[in-house]
Amino acid sequence: MNKLGKLIAAGFTAALLSTSAMAQDIAVRGAQVWTMGPAGVIENGVVVIEDGRITAVGSADTVTIPTGMAVLEAPVVTPGLIDAHSTVGLTGYLNQSDDQDQLDDSAPVQPQLRAVDAYNPHDRLVQWVRELGTTTLHTGHGPGALVSGQTMVVKTTGNTADAALVEDGTMVVANLGSWALDREGAPGTRAKQMSMLRQALVAAQNALDSEEGEGPRDLAQEAFVSVLRGERPLLVTAHRSQDIQSALRLADEFDIEVIIDGAADAHMMLDELREAGVSVILHPTMARNEGELENAAFTTAGLLAEAGIPFALQSGYEAYVPKTRVVLWEAGFAVGHGLSPEDALASVTIDAARVIGMEERIGSLEVGKDGDVAMFDGDPFEYTTHVTGVVIEGEQVSDTPR
Repeated sequence: MNKLGKLIAAGFTAALLSTSAMAQDIAVRGAQVWTMGPAGVIENGVVVIEDGRITAVGSADTVTIPTGMAVLEAPVVTPGLIDAHSTVGLTGYLNQSDDQDQLDDSAPVQPQLRAVDAYNPHDRLVQWVRELGTTTLHTGHGPGALVSGQTMVVKTTGNTADAALVEDGTMVVANLGSWALDREGAPGTRAKQMSMLRQALVAAQNALDSEEGEGPRDLAQEAFVSVLRGERPLLVTAHRSQDIQSALRLADEFDIEVIIDGAADAHMMLDELREAGVSVILHPTMARNEGELENAAFTTAGLLAEAGIPFALQSGYEAYVPKTRVVLWEAGFAVGHGLSPEDALASVTIDAARVIGMEERIGSLEVGKDGDVAMFDGDPFEYTTHVTGVVIEGEQVSDTPR
């Protein structure tokens, strides 16, 4: 039995002890605390959070909980889960035209569109994924256009988009393949997609190299210039092997950081991906194997881990209700198809944080990091296990078993 299955439940219950829902100073005790950091798994562990940050992590006999501090308990404690690529907050759960802001199809290339301008922190899906352990979203514009906009990183709490925001303009989103083609306009073919992308990057390169000084601002060009400067990656959704190859070719041509998103054919290109040194945000394990994803495999996550290719799991974009998947369940399904429980948890915690450039702040339970915690009444990847509580930056945001 793996470590996640060997729960020491004596003396612990799944119920959360009483605490104020807005407490900023809080301690979380677990029969097992999976830190996902250097401390590994701590039996009978404690995480102390003060002013929203972790101030102590260790076994109960070495960590002193300050007098009067609220305490929560659960059999298993992990870092808050991270969805490495999502459209939650832009794709509303009602699935109606007035709450679908992940795509503007008025032009094929719009890198200037900011996710923060469309994010709705009160959408029911934000609450839903939060109650299932997701504390951080890398969310933004989705597929359907060659360059659909930008992404951002948010916590799944906050009354406004600005209050939830961790980082604005995290990546520029490009999409290759059939779902970003316009057979009646442009781009109408894969070659045209790449030509238009190259032309946009060349125009930005010319502006970057120009010695004319300041001129009129061009928001689209500024977005591409930031990619050329290495200030943010180009996130390229590419499922088919030919599109993945095109994305890798583009990265080499312009010496830019490209992150491959989706990557249904990744299991066919392990050597190429490893040689290129790129990270992959893999499609949801249970995504429907049709269209661009006809070659998707349940085993791809395990193969990426075995090949040493950095990757994270995601909820992705869903065109149908409920509009999003849940990374906890996607990781659990990957465990059933070759991914180790340790790597599965990493793919939605510390490895996800690394892929989106947030590992200094989130992804593991370490002193100095955000006090984001998920609590479970058993092995997180067992079907019968519940998320019993969620803490974000020291605030208990959920105490209802889900």
